Amino acid sequence: MEYRLLGRSGLKVSTLAFGTATFGGVGALAKWGATDVAGAARLLDICLESGVNLIDTANAYSEGRSEEILGEALDGRRNRLVVATKVRFPMGGGPNDEGLSRFHIIAQCEASLRRLRTDHVDLYQIHQWDGSTPLAETLEAMDTLVRSGKVRYYGVSNFSGWHLMKAMETARVHNFVPPVSQQIYYSLESRDAEYELIPVTLDQGLGVLIWSPLAGGLLSGKYRRGKTPEEGGRHLNDWHEPPIADEKRLYDTIEVLVGIAEGRGVSAAEAALAWLLGRPGVTATIIGARTEQQLRTNLRASELVLTREERSRLDKVSQQRLLYPYWHQHQTAAARLGPADLSLIGPHLG
Repeated sequence: MEYRLLGRSGLKVSTLAFGTATFGGVGALAKWGATDVAGAARLLDICLESGVNLIDTANAYSEGRSEEILGEALDGRRNRLVVATKVRFPMGGGPNDEGLSRFHIIAQCEASLRRLRTDHVDLYQIHQWDGSTPLAETLEAMDTLVRSGKVRYYGVSNFSGWHLMKAMETARVHNFVPPVSQQIYYSLESRDAEYELIPVTLDQGLGVLIWSPLAGGLLSGKYRRGKTPEEGGRHLNDWHEPPIADEKRLYDTIEVLVGIAEGRGVSAAEAALAWLLGRPGVTATIIGARTEQQLRTNLRASELVLTREERSRLDKVSQQRLLYPYWHQHQTAAARLGPADLSLIGPHLG
């Protein structure tokens, strides 16, 4: 297992992280899985055996039950793991039971600590933007939690490029501890993050954690043009997270992905994860699993290194068109682009 620094922090995390959205099986996430404490403990043991040290959860997963199960499963393992959780989404029916106010953030941090049975969170993540709360209030609350010792580091998730830059500048202006990372959706199915979020990462020195690196299972190899899996499958029009923007490109990408995987004697999931781990700015991908076998299979991606030719084929088939102003920069500014710009525009220069 490889370990990478999380942004400009001194914290090293494994390139494969384990996500716990399958823990609990309460509410909307019940369809993802219902792992209990015994199952969670076994999955954590497999992670530790493989060198995984980053575990990702959220207070909203299964209405807090995911954190509770993780807290019990952490018994005897806590000091060997970097525990990340999140705050933002509703945790009750009251007017202050969601969002990024100081009131909600601090109350939910304390609630997460109780559920996780720990005295600190290693990485506390803002789960989504809140345009109703002054950003300075949100970041001051995170700064307070870091300086109090209840949180070691904090990051953001699902921000736009301008949201992220505003957060970085607000932290600088107020001398707040800045975020060290962002957690984003990024996969061969959709490379939207390359327009702004990856360039911002490279420019600002942030770590990047990837959620749903297999596009909700689409890149597992089970979905092929003209058919869906016999067990547990769903049609593309059932996909809401992530939504499918270009069905033809998706299936073209899957065909190349499966071909490469078969040629290497690995699963399509392993090849998709290995592609992500070689992309600029990526620190770690978060994998989930309902079964031990599924987890072991995905963990093998840490040992797979794609060749330059394999990466080129995947890059080409999944590449998205340049949006404005990037196509204009490509045409008129190519001679004076920096490394962050070139992470997006470079491959289009030929």
